[in-house]
This record gives sequence, structure tokens and C-alpha cells, in this order.
Amino acid sequence: MTQDKPQGDEAVPSPEELREQVEANREELGETVEALAAKTDVKTRAAEKTTAVKQQVAAKTTHVKTQLKDKAAHAAHVVQDKTPEPVRAKAAAATAQVHDKAAHLGEFARDKAPEPVRERAGQGMQVARANRVPLLAAAGALIALLVIRRARRH
Repeated sequence: MTQDKPQGDEAVPSPEELREQVEANREELGETVEALAAKTDVKTRAAEKTTAVKQQVAAKTTHVKTQLKDKAAHAAHVVQDKTPEPVRAKAAAATAQVHDKAAHLGEFARDKAPEPVRERAGQGMQVARANRVPLLAAAGALIALLVIRRARRH
């Protein structure tokens, strides 16, 4: 026959074993209490959820922004491709004329403006130079659309 339970002194745990069991139970109970406290801590859970939602919104915003830029570039190319050559030539001429007039007016304004205004204008010019390609593309598209609109009226 086999014996499932030891007999004698081995059946009773020693004080050291009891201490170890009590310590293990305390640690397990402490972890359980911490887990329950974390579940009931509404502020922390709300803050974690808010952070997660902010990250999702930032990622979605970046994605949508990229899509919009791509679609805008595509639309500009479509408008350029569908615009007849004479209209594009007129738009280019109008652009050059506007550029020349703007340069002339800029020189005139610079000569007449006080120093603080000139400093602000210089800062604006730096921003415009840094974003020259998008500004020129937008101006060209706008002029092309205006020329097409005007041609359709006549």
C-alpha cells in the first residue's frame, strides 16, 4: 500500500515552513490588492485612456494630413494637365506680370515703411522663401483657375 500522507513529525509543518507560507500568502494578497486598487483608480485609468486616445488622434491626423497633401498635389497636376496650352501661357505671363508688380510694390513699400515694419516684412519674406514652391504652385493654380473661369464666361 502507498501512503499519501506522511506520518509522524513530517505531517506537521515546521515554524519556518509556516512563516514561508504566511509570507507567500501575504505577497500574493498584496499583489491582488494592488491589482484591485489599480482597477478602481478612476483617475489613473482615465489618464491612461486619454493618453491612448491622444496617440491615436495624432497618428490619424498625420495620416489624414499626408492623404490631403497627396490629393492636393494630384489635383494640381490634373488641373495643369487639363489646362490648354494658351491658357497656361497666359497664366505664366500673368504670373510674371504679378511677380514684377509685386517686386516693384515691395521696393516702394520698403522705401516708405518705418524700421519695425521693415523688420516684420523681412521675417515674412524669410517664411515665404522657405515655402517658395508650395506658394508658387498655389498661385499658379489660382491664376489658372481664374483664367479658365474668365474664358468660360466669354
